[in-house]
Amino acid sequence: MRWNPQNQTEQVAGLFGVNGLLRTVRAPEFAGMAFHEVLAKSALNRVPPASSMPFTWTVNPYRGCSHACVYCFARSTHRYLDLDSGEDFDRQVIVKINTPEVLAAEVSKPKWTRELVALGTNTDPYQRAEGRYRLMPGIISALAEHGTPMSILTKGTLLRRDLPQLARAAEDVPVEISMSIAVHDDELQQALEPGTPTTSARLATVRAAADLGFEVTVFLMPVLPKLTDSFEHLDAALSAIREAGASRVVYGALHLRPGAREWFFSWLEREHPELLPRYRRMYARSPYASKEYRSWLAARINPLIDRYGLRGSGDDDYPKTARTARRPNSAGHVQAPAVELQPPLQRALF
Repeated sequence: MRWNPQNQTEQVAGLFGVNGLLRTVRAPEFAGMAFHEVLAKSALNRVPPASSMPFTWTVNPYRGCSHACVYCFARSTHRYLDLDSGEDFDRQVIVKINTPEVLAAEVSKPKWTRELVALGTNTDPYQRAEGRYRLMPGIISALAEHGTPMSILTKGTLLRRDLPQLARAAEDVPVEISMSIAVHDDELQQALEPGTPTTSARLATVRAAADLGFEVTVFLMPVLPKLTDSFEHLDAALSAIREAGASRVVYGALHLRPGAREWFFSWLEREHPELLPRYRRMYARSPYASKEYRSWLAARINPLIDRYGLRGSGDDDYPKTARTARRPNSAGHVQAPAVELQPPLQRALF
């Protein structure tokens, strides 16, 4: 990948309140995109104690995401930077270039308790920029070398680059790998997630991880009403996921927070205007699908999950709450149940 600092880089003194900004980089390989390189003061983000998340710490080396998923809940976070939650979120990516070094310093402190650190809970750590910046190998090393369990959730097939390193890390600490594969129709997938790898490429990545001994979880979410919730679509999806070697599936219906809601509705108006009135009714009072719809979806998908053996060992023993959503198995990997993720866990992950 060619980056020309003389012709393609503009020096910037300040940008919409972002502290530590070094420069903004544009390159022909990423037409229309800008990468704002910043120095982060911290890498670990503590999840509020009142949260019901199944993890206490997260690391997010990027803000904004070139995957450009029209439903992404994290879109609203760009507004804090005086950027919009639509095209700016897709094209203006903040890169915390010193994340591995800062993280290593934080987890080496005596007070660090080696709690699970989740990656990919906000924007994807294996989006296209990672091919240039290579932040994840240093992040993985920092966690593994200091005895810290980690989980990775991604749509990016660049994960395959780091699978050997993750396999070595898993010899010392619990490592969970999860792949998000929501849409199993190629045309619809490219319309909804135009910057992501294809579904087949992601399934191949699941297979590569499974072949190294990882018990891979697939996030079949969001399930979109009248777009991806037909019996045929779900059956084909779960069959392909099982064929790829995944161990379990988690699923959840679409939710639309402010920022994502407006962007998704504009996409829906262009691509499927016949569904717009239905969606406006469904999400008129809440960002979440109704309990009735979620119950209907559960009745449709759970028998299929059981048919394909994607519930995961021990899943039926878990209460369907976020705090019990993950626990180490006998191999040291962290498991997630093949059940619907309820709010606010959905919000934390997608």
